[in-house]
Amino acid sequence: IPITAGYAHSCFMLDNGSVKCWGANASGQLGLGDTSSRGDNSSDMGGNLTAINLGTERTARAIEAGDNHTCAILDNESVKCWGSNSSGQLGLRDTINRGDNSSDMGDNLTTVDLGAGRTATAIAGGYAHTCAILDNESVKCWGSNSSGQLGLGDTDSRGDSSSDMGDNLTTVDLGSGRTAKAISTGDSHTCAILDNEKVKCWGANTYGQLGQGDDDNRGDVPGEMGGNLIYVDLGSGITATSITTGAGHTCALLDDDSVKCWGRGLVGQLGDGKASHLDSPPNLSIKLGTGRTAKAIAAGNFHTCAILDNSSIKCWGDNTFGQLGLSDTENRDRTNEMADNLPVVDLGAGRTARGFSAGDRHTCSVLDNASL
Repeated sequence: IPITAGYAHSCFMLDNGSVKCWGANASGQLGLGDTSSRGDNSSDMGGNLTAINLGTERTARAIEAGDNHTCAILDNESVKCWGSNSSGQLGLRDTINRGDNSSDMGDNLTTVDLGAGRTATAIAGGYAHTCAILDNESVKCWGSNSSGQLGLGDTDSRGDSSSDMGDNLTTVDLGSGRTAKAISTGDSHTCAILDNEKVKCWGANTYGQLGQGDDDNRGDVPGEMGGNLIYVDLGSGITATSITTGAGHTCALLDDDSVKCWGRGLVGQLGDGKASHLDSPPNLSIKLGTGRTAKAIAAGNFHTCAILDNSSIKCWGDNTFGQLGLSDTENRDRTNEMADNLPVVDLGAGRTARGFSAGDRHTCSVLDNASL
């Protein structure tokens, strides 16, 4: 989808492959060569909002916002990242921010070295780490690794040293013969849907967000990845078609178009009407309303949204800043607030959703007429 939301910034990929970003910009995450926020002034948007310089004749095919950094897959399948780089999440072999100086972008912004001949087909940005699915369906991750979120059997960051990237960056061991179809990065954990439609997660597990029935991290010591990392138990014969990760929770869209969430749940982000954590997927899927199923899901830090089969949107969990789009600031965290009692987001008369993204405290949607 052409929209992505980070901690406090959003980016949109236009129909000509150019990218525009707005919101917070303290680390250069908007890619405009300064640290001035955009969108908080009447003169910032529209034609006055400059498109990001991705390089000579370069356009974007995909865009992804991390917490305070942004990455794009370009039209030649290379990857460029800008913004905060404190842990090497830009993959540029140092910890220097990019995009906060006028000389950082365009042809001066180096592409991420994914290895000889390797390109990217999908990208995901977490709090301070980034993962990509490569053209051979393997996975590489770089940036912060304090909880094993890079899946490399240690807690050493990657991308912050001259020797970290390229062919020196090891692919994530997903198991013998296994490859990845989709990937999502949370605050400090990572989940992937594999070629057999099953899910594996690694990294931080304080709230059970890895779905393993415990709170032990995975991927931070040797011997935990590959065949030793068990699949998330979604239920007998059930597989996943989409995965999304928040600050401490994970949700999967299943092959029957239902949704299950697990992990951190104190503000209702799991959609089970309880203010408690789950260390494995529940037996029952989320009640979205009579006859309603889901087409897409997105997790913010502490809230979750779904596009339903009728192209409407429902969101639940934390609503401190109105991120649920329900014209109030009340959390939706109780059983009697879900299913038919959970209102759809009012997108305007006759308008429906074709895509969306959830940030830390905000949610963005692309409408059926391609407006935002």
